[in-house]
Amino acid sequence: QVQLVESGGGLVQAGGSLRLSCAASGRTFSAYAVGWFRQAPGKDREFVAAISRSGGMTRYADFVKGRFTISRDNAKNTVYLQMNTLELEDTAVYYCAAVWTSLALKVFTTPAYDYWGQGAQVTVSS
Repeated sequence: QVQLVESGGGLVQAGGSLRLSCAASGRTFSAYAVGWFRQAPGKDREFVAAISRSGGMTRYADFVKGRFTISRDNAKNTVYLQMNTLELEDTAVYYCAAVWTSLALKVFTTPAYDYWGQGAQVTVSS
């Protein structure tokens, strides 16, 4: 079992930055690949970024490439999403998710995750 708690959301002006954190319980967090997804009002949940269990592989949605960076610190059981140059369209609830994998470089870009956090609201204003 893994429990995930997101933090770091809030209100920011367009062009600003935020860093989301996803803190996980459990001693084997390093065995889990992690992803960030988001859901805006009236829209489906969409993939944002993913990182392998080792941190050696990452993937991004096209709309965040060059602006967002996913990273992890397995010693702290935490995954981060650094979001720069935020746009109005980035307003959404952001969720982190985790899935166990035996593959050190495997990333998952679909919502095929076993564990989800409660979400963190990110609001970008003009």
